[in-house]
Amino acid sequence: MKIVINRDAVLEPLQLVAGVIERKQTLPILSNLLFICDGEEAEIVGTDTEVEMRARIPLVSGESGSFTLPAKKFTEICKTISEGDEIRVDVGTDRAKVNAGKSRFSLGVLDPSDFPSLETTAPINRITLEEATLKQMVEKTHFAMAIQDVRYYLNGMLVDIQEELVATVATDGHRLATNRTACSNETPGQILVPRKAVLEITRLLKDRKGMVEMDITATHVRLQIGNVTFISKLIDGRYPDYNRVIPREMGEPITADREALRQALIRTSILSNEKFRGINIEITKDNMKLLAHNPEQEEAEEEVEVEYDGERLSVGFNVGYMIEVLGAIDEDKVQLWIANSQSSCLLRGYNNEDSRYVIMPMRV
Repeated sequence: MKIVINRDAVLEPLQLVAGVIERKQTLPILSNLLFICDGEEAEIVGTDTEVEMRARIPLVSGESGSFTLPAKKFTEICKTISEGDEIRVDVGTDRAKVNAGKSRFSLGVLDPSDFPSLETTAPINRITLEEATLKQMVEKTHFAMAIQDVRYYLNGMLVDIQEELVATVATDGHRLATNRTACSNETPGQILVPRKAVLEITRLLKDRKGMVEMDITATHVRLQIGNVTFISKLIDGRYPDYNRVIPREMGEPITADREALRQALIRTSILSNEKFRGINIEITKDNMKLLAHNPEQEEAEEEVEVEYDGERLSVGFNVGYMIEVLGAIDEDKVQLWIANSQSSCLLRGYNNEDSRYVIMPMRV
């Protein structure tokens, strides 16, 4: 079969879909992309059997049918083709000829009937959010996900669907991030989206005003974002009650300039212990002192002006966690609550109750 596609129309969708494919595959077919053509459009499909991405592109001309092409090689070919050029693909039994301008390529192909597909059942729930809103919710929480933790249910993001709102939650047991937005839902529930799927979703989402439909089945989640469809298996597990981890706002809040505090933490972190990354924070009236030292007996000290009128506090935290949280907050000012030297720290943007972050204390 033969198809003709425009290089500019295919490149971005092609790169998105090819991004889900792992470099090392146990099955050769998983290194390929599946093309499903109807004469006017082609649907490009990529999968690693855990996540699947589909993108529709227009055809300049073509026939109906399906075929596969090596994902990495075909993507690299399209990247090097001149802008605006037409790419002609002529697929035979075991070879595909790809022509563009004066360039000629011959690629091996595999039987499209061997290409796996993630089968999903009818959705039991659906939520609809503006794309920019969902992007913000994911970006403000995903960094706190665990990485290959034995508690497998932490290696992903919780989507907590309630009657009047939806929240994203991530934790690795040492810090927690949560963000929520108003959303009317008829069927409350919770789903656990795997880490890889969350990272792929961050690649997909843009600051656009279009709506994203999220269909949820017992075992999968499906997102429709424009002409791209993303499907992922869900983690089968019980997420901890994150609301119990979030301390109630108690005592006097500490108010600081977000960027000034973040830069001071970055400078202090240079001389923190490379393994444990701990720094000590001493808070007195309207002053925060940051202290770090390492096994080489080197020390760093920073002072930051804050608004605080409570008792003296001294507590240790992982400086990397603090920096990541401050990078996720948009407001110019931040508020912190620390009850005592053994308590966790609650952070949020000034007067912003939709995003909350918790960091557990550590001995320094």
